Amino acid sequence: MQVVGITNQQEVYVVSKDVPFKINQILIIEDNLQGILRGEVIETTSYNKFIPLNINGDMVDNNILNSLKNLGYEIDENTIYIAKVRLVHEAKYPVTTGSIVRFPKFDEVKDLLLKCKRDEGLVLGVIKSTEELLDTLDEELYDKFCILEDGKIIKQNGVPFIFDIKSMNQYPHIGIFGGSGSGKSFGMRVILEEIMKKNIPTVVLDPHYEMDFSKNSGVDSKYSFDFSGKFLCLQIGKDVGVKFENLTTRDLINLISAAAAGTMTESMANVVETLHEYKDTYFSFERRLSLLKEGFDIGNEAKINKLLEDAKNKGDDDNVRHYEDMLEVFREYKRSVAPQSLSGVLWRLQRLFRDGLFTSDISKVENGLLSGKTVVIQGPMKILNVFATYLISTLYYKRREYRDAKQRGEAQEFFPPFILAFDESHNFAPKGYETPSKAIIKEIAQEGRKYGVFLILATQRPALLDETVTAQLNTKIIFRTVRASDINTIKEETDLTSEEARRLPYLTSGDAFVSSAIMGRTIPIRFRMAITTTIHGENPFDELYDAQHKFYEDVYNKIKKHLPVAPTDLASLLAKIGTDVAPNVDVLKDILEKLVEKGYIQVKSSPFGDFYMDV
Repeated sequence: MQVVGITNQQEVYVVSKDVPFKINQILIIEDNLQGILRGEVIETTSYNKFIPLNINGDMVDNNILNSLKNLGYEIDENTIYIAKVRLVHEAKYPVTTGSIVRFPKFDEVKDLLLKCKRDEGLVLGVIKSTEELLDTLDEELYDKFCILEDGKIIKQNGVPFIFDIKSMNQYPHIGIFGGSGSGKSFGMRVILEEIMKKNIPTVVLDPHYEMDFSKNSGVDSKYSFDFSGKFLCLQIGKDVGVKFENLTTRDLINLISAAAAGTMTESMANVVETLHEYKDTYFSFERRLSLLKEGFDIGNEAKINKLLEDAKNKGDDDNVRHYEDMLEVFREYKRSVAPQSLSGVLWRLQRLFRDGLFTSDISKVENGLLSGKTVVIQGPMKILNVFATYLISTLYYKRREYRDAKQRGEAQEFFPPFILAFDESHNFAPKGYETPSKAIIKEIAQEGRKYGVFLILATQRPALLDETVTAQLNTKIIFRTVRASDINTIKEETDLTSEEARRLPYLTSGDAFVSSAIMGRTIPIRFRMAITTTIHGENPFDELYDAQHKFYEDVYNKIKKHLPVAPTDLASLLAKIGTDVAPNVDVLKDILEKLVEKGYIQVKSSPFGDFYMDV
């Protein structure tokens, strides 16, 4: 392998007549003047005798072809492999044409590929195009995981990609971008598995109910790991919720605003500020709102007084107390709030209660973080968005208060640093409009590093994620992305080259580019096989076929003792097996025909007509 053509300090062309080049492959250039130079293949092509020499693309011109001839390459006879190589570090002078080029040994490029020791970082997968380095790899880095390729499980086939998580203190926050089926959720699972191995406290907001780590994916026991004591799955309304008594007025406004999908008016906020009292329970606050609304519905004090007098005359003590309380609330607040806004607040508050938001607290989340666990919060996107506002704010400010108190030299109960991981993050911090959760996420994106709070934000649509948040993601992991607007956003926010950006729509599921300030350059990787698997991993068509097979097998087992049976006797057969199998004779006949088609039974002719018979 040699350098050919006109060179400069940044890019050169390298030619080989024996070995084809791979994109992102690292090569060693032995320049007689400047010594060892390292470069990365950014483009590659091949020429042979079947391609006329006057056909030149953007990459190869006549200067390179003439250089090949001068160096003794018979380009009219042999296949020639050509690579465009960008130097990792700019050379002092243009690279000498004719310099020998070779594949590196691991020690020669270790500093480019590894930024921390294996046991200090997250082992996420293998760096693409590093197969040639496998033989010279350090023992501690060899055969540590397996990879799924083309449906087959294979051993580690290159240098492991190890993410230096401690460097997040300097370069915080991770973004995971990729379209549906690109491997985005799979990649997030691998990252969370590695985080659990390190016992780093983490909160995961999971709208898809898929981040459960109890089911093994089928990896060899050599690579397996037991996560059973490393995580908790908690459902909103069942295991976690909001303790109403602990809510400040501002917290309550944020919750109701989130329930209103960001459409809460100033007048509605005024209702909460006016009627909410310190240490209110849900029921005391809801009753105050309901009494005031009922008072507005009745009309005025005179009408309420008349109802009160009627209740007294009837000796109805319950209604007497009810109208007395209503009169007191109505007199105090009738001029302070608008009836329509009051109705809007009450309706949203009652909906949050029906969703189970006020049935528990977040003590299990806090205890899980203190134990170094990953706490997965599951729930529908709408209610998860509402709950996230309260949860994130509470946890973040607990950590912030601890750090501020420590800085001042004051005693404060320890609260650990932690990571917040979101799937579908553009729903929590959208671009172009405000949501309650967006404000706290932006604050963490900008200030969280100081307090040891970090974000992992995954989304299919990076173009819809708030720009301030996107700009703070110092590490971006980019899977297959098709939409032009998303690719443009990625190009603006990363150091991906134009060539790499063009490859984004064609990446294989599980392949990704890692653009990170920690690494200093974009690294192409393939994620390792996850140790665990989602409950949604089953192919839906396999699920359908299995269900159909079970149905017909169950029907066959019910009717086989009644065979043979003539088509004219289907009504009596239906009476014997029950209408739970088929509601009527027509449906039963269709089922029998399907059983014939599937080979469970057969139709045979006899002097007395056709019969359904066992095989």
